[in-house]
Amino acid sequence: MYGLRVKIFERHTEEFPGGFSYHRMSDFMKELARGEVHPYIFHMSWTHNKDNKKLFFQQMGEWYLDDRCVGTTANELGVSGHESMIAPCCLSEPNVICHYRDKPSKIPCTDSPPIDKGGQSFW
Repeated sequence: MYGLRVKIFERHTEEFPGGFSYHRMSDFMKELARGEVHPYIFHMSWTHNKDNKKLFFQQMGEWYLDDRCVGTTANELGVSGHESMIAPCCLSEPNVICHYRDKPSKIPCTDSPPIDKGGQSFW
């Protein structure tokens, strides 16, 4: 590709934060939890695996997929033809679930175990 120019974001921007922000910038994450900053999108990079990514998004109140749709086909949900998967699968409000006390969260998760050895409460 002749003339291709690649541009990348910095590790942390308020508009496009990622896993670096989640794991290393607790002040920013508290602002996000309080609704003081409004990113366009949050990419959970810098995170070990997709299972943890889902847990972290659930804990931050940023997971809008109904669990019954995970690993389920449209036919199994009774959706056929040109029908959309949005109505049966997308939540209008997130279901905030606490998993780890030492990771950023929308609500205090002080009764949850830490994921990191010796992890202190985020709140």
